[in-house]
Amino acid sequence: MTSVLHDPRTTKPASPCDDVGAAMHALMSELYPICRSITGPGVRETLAILQRYLPLELHHVPTGESAVDWQVPREWRIRDAYVKDASGRRVIDFRQSNLHVVNYSAPVRARLTWGELKPHLFTAPEHPEWIPYRTSYYQENWGFCLSQRQWDELDRQSGDDEEFEVCIDSELMDGVLSYGEAYLPGETDEEVLFSCHVCHPSLANDNLSGIAVAAFLARHLAERPRRYSYRFLFIPATIGALVWLSRNEDRVQRIRHGLVLSLLGDPGCSTYKKSRRSNAQIDRAALHVLKHAGQDYRTLEFEPYGYDERQFCSPGFNLPVGCLMRTSFGQYPEYHTSADNLEFVKAESLADSWRKCAAIVEILEHDRTFLNQNPKGEPQLGRRGLYRAMGGELDRAGTEKALLWVLNLSDGEHSLFDIAERAGLAFAVVRRAAELLQEHQLIRECQANGPGTADNSGGKEPGNVKRGTVTRPEC
Repeated sequence: MTSVLHDPRTTKPASPCDDVGAAMHALMSELYPICRSITGPGVRETLAILQRYLPLELHHVPTGESAVDWQVPREWRIRDAYVKDASGRRVIDFRQSNLHVVNYSAPVRARLTWGELKPHLFTAPEHPEWIPYRTSYYQENWGFCLSQRQWDELDRQSGDDEEFEVCIDSELMDGVLSYGEAYLPGETDEEVLFSCHVCHPSLANDNLSGIAVAAFLARHLAERPRRYSYRFLFIPATIGALVWLSRNEDRVQRIRHGLVLSLLGDPGCSTYKKSRRSNAQIDRAALHVLKHAGQDYRTLEFEPYGYDERQFCSPGFNLPVGCLMRTSFGQYPEYHTSADNLEFVKAESLADSWRKCAAIVEILEHDRTFLNQNPKGEPQLGRRGLYRAMGGELDRAGTEKALLWVLNLSDGEHSLFDIAERAGLAFAVVRRAAELLQEHQLIRECQANGPGTADNSGGKEPGNVKRGTVTRPEC
């Protein structure tokens, strides 16, 4: 089943302003109170809000449908949950924080003693003021999460025989798993994939930061001409990726580059986790952008643990999909606790992450291969005014270096990105140098110079792809 709730051409808010970080933070603030899970109304409410920002098609997959080796689980709906003491006071209250309930808890209505209740209570003792986030997706259970301070207070006041009223007003029922998909067609049907997860309740960095960056990046790309086609997935973690892959096996071979987006709003440095291929063009482009950003950054090698990159990179698909984060999962104390709130996420970090995503796209979109039209010796650049053309934008030494590198390696074998990496220069500098040399007819772009011709992935090239180009550019 699919549906589109709104026409985004009529309901889309104004384009992102200069302060894109603040705009993304505002979207996160709207999404933050919603109780999300891998299925249920919270996901659909989240996707409906995102439809105001981008042309998002909704898909609803019935309970029990196969997803490679998995099945779509029953849908979870929750209305209320609490623990009341003998006076009727809610000592644990879902209405105060949706983290108070173990996500996917089965329904419960009972009177339990403190001794009987304790095995169903979860805390984070190392951070006594914080509520932890816990789930029970694929094994039916129930429970409550609370701060260690709350637990200690209840334990002091309650003997093991003291009774509490326990209620989790939830349902586990045959329903649907919902996810959103936005497709932006380009000049070619070869695709760049962006994916984020939409299954966490009130956690800001994980997962709302990835949702916000993906939504605003899609809007940015929708307003520009594109060589590649772009696909944005807003899916429940793990099961959502498996569902999408199982329903799109005939389509995944078009994916040339991909990024999973998560944990993009904390104040830590950017982190890039490589794809399974390790040296795919997306890996090279992401690391190039981080290297030239003038900030600290971290690189992680691929491992089959983490976010949905491990599904896209499973050996049966082996897609070139990496993961862009700031501080990686589990490496900051606020991770999966109530301290991962809107105050923890910084607008400037969101904006920085968004700019880096856009810079990665710029490399993928504008990588070209050229041929030097005066290859015998070095053409005289000064009399053509080329040094002055770039003066004021960059230092003269950097200008000369970029121009000379582009001339030297424009041999039909090296793309602009190859040149940037070889020269140790930012891609934007090399691209601008190539534009100037092209304007002065010193280089010309090779024919059949479409997307996908310069991916030195080191992995198996997906087959049966409609490319419309030859593998090596004709110069």
